[in-house]
Amino acid sequence: MSLQARALSLPLSIEDALVEVLALGLLEAEDIQLGDLPAAFEAERDQVLARYAGRQAADVPGVAETRALFHQLDVDPTKTRPSSEALLRRVLQGKGLPRVNAAVDVCNLCSLEHQIPLGLYDRDHVRGSVGVRVGREGQGYAGIRKQRVNLAGRLLLADEDGPFGAPTSDSLRTAVTPQTRNLLVVVFCPPERAGQHLSAMIERLSSLLTRYCAAKISAVRVVQ
Repeated sequence: MSLQARALSLPLSIEDALVEVLALGLLEAEDIQLGDLPAAFEAERDQVLARYAGRQAADVPGVAETRALFHQLDVDPTKTRPSSEALLRRVLQGKGLPRVNAAVDVCNLCSLEHQIPLGLYDRDHVRGSVGVRVGREGQGYAGIRKQRVNLAGRLLLADEDGPFGAPTSDSLRTAVTPQTRNLLVVVFCPPERAGQHLSAMIERLSSLLTRYCAAKISAVRVVQ
């Protein structure tokens, strides 16, 4: 699938201060099926996990660039981990990847593999246009398996109902559940990796979601 083949249907705006700090990859998918993942996925996952055996997080390509992105946003990545590095550290501790549902699991694999954080959302629960900006004082939301995620001074996604996503922890409001049928995926990419790496990750996401969730990729966009 060509990244230029389809334009993103979701209106998107980026805060001026973030334009040269962040690149974004966005993907919409329709009619997903969240059944059990087959043995083929488990074999693919195990091949990726094997690459990290005996390694240190700081030595894995992509980790340093994502940490630098957080530093540019005045967020300490050792205290608030990018979701991609949090997955990596879990794997390095021998815990493997969490098992949630087919869409979450394949997106986690892709984020781990490319070491770029992403957010995965139920497209039908995203209201109106989406803004990418830095959180204001007092902003936050109920997180997935967390009571509250603080977003003050942190990179976030917001729709007309307020913040719903971030490259650290996403909201319960737009979480993917067994009832989800349409997806929005947002990749938060350091500008240094916005060329080939970001395009390759979007292609990989498209392939995984198509093969393992029967997804129809309806829209793709790269903003850099």
